[in-house]
Parts: sequence; structure tokens; C-alpha cells
Amino acid sequence: MQLKEKNNKQLSVIMPCLNEENTVGICVDAAFSFIRKQHIDGEVIVVDNGSTDASSNIAFEHGAMVVDEERPGYGRAIRTGIEMSHGSIIVICDCDTTYDMDDIKRLLIPMESGMFDVMIGNRFAGAMEKGAMPFSHKVGVRALSAFGRHRYGTDVVDFHSGIRGLTREAVKGLEFSTDGMEFATEFIAESAKCKLRIGQTAVSLKKCNYERSSKLNAIRDGMRHLRYISRGK
Repeated sequence: MQLKEKNNKQLSVIMPCLNEENTVGICVDAAFSFIRKQHIDGEVIVVDNGSTDASSNIAFEHGAMVVDEERPGYGRAIRTGIEMSHGSIIVICDCDTTYDMDDIKRLLIPMESGMFDVMIGNRFAGAMEKGAMPFSHKVGVRALSAFGRHRYGTDVVDFHSGIRGLTREAVKGLEFSTDGMEFATEFIAESAKCKLRIGQTAVSLKKCNYERSSKLNAIRDGMRHLRYISRGK
């Protein structure tokens, strides 16, 4: 994967964003709060994926670097964010307030120490607030993750976690090609294919208490993941 040559940050926090005006500012503030508390030289990148609300302006007002990506898709937004990043460690996190930005530390330390090249947050091992994940998603994520583990020879429990990270060196060997939600599966598939050291850590998941429209469709997105796993890449 192509990256900027300049690497002058310790951490890049990338947030894909589509119509999250009620939550993106809160998440950007929380990410910067974590960066300050940990005395990290870091940046927050919000990749606006065609929002029709004020998400982009709000993210900018709260201090994020805002990157516009008109090509649609969760995966496309993340890939663009990675390409625009400057950090030696890259953490990807949803900007809907369901994740605790302080959990970034759980991902950061094992990668900084050289123990792992990739870290995946495991929502099932952490504190999950009641109502944070619909029952259909719990069943779907567990089933698809089981298929993925068998297919790619990995022990990752939560293939669809919205918080994950990787080192800048690890990125260079990855060949991402998907644009949609199936990118979450491709991220792990490519990491396993490249024999990267993949670690996992418990992360909390909260219910979003702000008005927003869900970007997930259990059947449609589940089928996208299943097709990717089945196609034999």
C-alpha cells in the first residue's frame, strides 16, 4: 500500500465519517484528550465520505485534519485515511461515540513495544453496554468471524471491530482492494496472508445516545463479508 514518505508523528487516529455531525466533534475531542494525556505527538484524521450534514466542518472546528473522499465506502475512507497519515502507529476508530478513545492505549503499547504488527479490539471480551450491539449483529459477527478464522488460519475473535490498529511498516506489505464494509475482513485476511503478528485486546462498547442513522445492514453487509471470505483470495 502506498504511504506518504514523511513520518513525523507517533500516532495517527483515523475516523471514517458519513453524516455524524452529532458525534464526530465529541470523538475528535476524546481522541485529542487521549493524545494529550499520554504526551503523544499525534494527529486525528477524519475522512469525510460524502456527508450531507455538517460533519466535515465540525471535525475541522475541533482540530482534526479533514480529508474529503468522494468515492463511497467504509473501506475506501479508511484506505484514504491511511494513505494521508503520518504516524508510526495508525489506529482506526469509528466516530459514533460507541468506543472509548482511552482504549487506544490497549492497542498502542503492544505495537510500540514491537510485540505485534496489528492489533484488533475485541468487543466480546470487554464491557459491552446493554443495547450497544443488536442480537442479530452479535450472532452475525460471531458466525462470520468463525468462518474467517477457519479460512485465514487466525485466532481473531472479532473480525468486525470498529477499533483496530497497525504499524506503519506493516501497512507497506498490505494490498487492500475492497471499498465497502468487507474491508474489515480484508484487513485481517491481508494481515494473516503477510504473516503479520496479530494481537487482540478487550475493548468496551457503548450504546450511541445521539441521533444518527445506522450505516450497517445486517443482511447486506453480512453477505459482503461472506462473499469476500468465500471467493478464495
